[in-house]
Amino acid sequence: MLDETIRSHSKRIDIVIPVHNAPVLTRRCIDSVITHLGKSIHRVLIQDDASDSETRAMLDHLPYSRVEVFHAEKNEGFGTAVNTAVSRSDAFYVLILNSDTEVKHNILPLLCSAFDADPKLAAIVPAGNSYDNFDLSRYALYPGNYIRNYYLRGHAFLIRRDIFLAIGGFDPIFGRGYYEDIDLGRRLDLNGWRFGVHPEAHIYHKKGGSFGDDRFPLSRRNRALYLSRYPKAQQNLLLLTVNCTLTDLDEELISTMNQVLHDGGYVHWLTPAQSSQLTSLQIYNYDLKLYSAVRILLRGWKRIDRRVTEIWIAPEVPFLLRTLVTVWGKWQNLKVLLFKQAAKLDSVTDSS
Repeated sequence: MLDETIRSHSKRIDIVIPVHNAPVLTRRCIDSVITHLGKSIHRVLIQDDASDSETRAMLDHLPYSRVEVFHAEKNEGFGTAVNTAVSRSDAFYVLILNSDTEVKHNILPLLCSAFDADPKLAAIVPAGNSYDNFDLSRYALYPGNYIRNYYLRGHAFLIRRDIFLAIGGFDPIFGRGYYEDIDLGRRLDLNGWRFGVHPEAHIYHKKGGSFGDDRFPLSRRNRALYLSRYPKAQQNLLLLTVNCTLTDLDEELISTMNQVLHDGGYVHWLTPAQSSQLTSLQIYNYDLKLYSAVRILLRGWKRIDRRVTEIWIAPEVPFLLRTLVTVWGKWQNLKVLLFKQAAKLDSVTDSS
């Protein structure tokens, strides 16, 4: 019997878990789902993507009546495995989980309440150890108490099944995995849907546990594919201000910054005091120090998608730091903008 919170929505929830080997992690994931979510779900659909005999045997001897296992004859990759399982579902929502995740509590009431509050919400991700580097309390909450994002992490997310199918699900071109989730997020955003992270719902993710040593070449290959499809996702804005909040910026700058976020890019914001009410998890806020600026400017030395592509500087920024960052920008042939806080654009220097 479904619990009252979920039953009140009259909307079924199926869980989809694609599996390829890693029997210990997979069994731990399945056990945690049944333990914590069992009363809130309809079925658990496991798509075995041509695993080895040990994993197949484990799956075939699961003692849970709500678990349905389907064995693929050949390995087709994460995206295709999920698409196949979702096509078997008739639920309103599907919770897609990597097999190396572990549920710690019933996250579904919180996630479903976000959908009730925001009709344009297509998918929601539970927080957890994958977001340990974020202080989630500093980000603005949207209706439904979720944090807006434009970069979908697909290790665990609840999504409306009709929307997932309408945009074509995961693109099989990404093969075994990596970046198919981020690509899905781009297509959701381009079709006018929202997604985000719920800071009060938590799930554990081993991070790469289902891929083993193959994760690095897979990630590099699919990153190049993703960036060839969405080149604007390589944008990284470096913003330097003093005693300023995001709302103090000129509307033109805010509009430009929001477009960068929508395109999948990032804003690296240096201020004397760390700000609150950040509007997206793609905005990183650091102390206004030379060390911070150098670290950000050098982070793209080996990865082109992490390179700073444009620099915005308020005149109030200390002269030495402003000068050094400007010289770096000109040396790297970047656009450097000098602007007045809470005012219009003061001047633009384009070294290109």
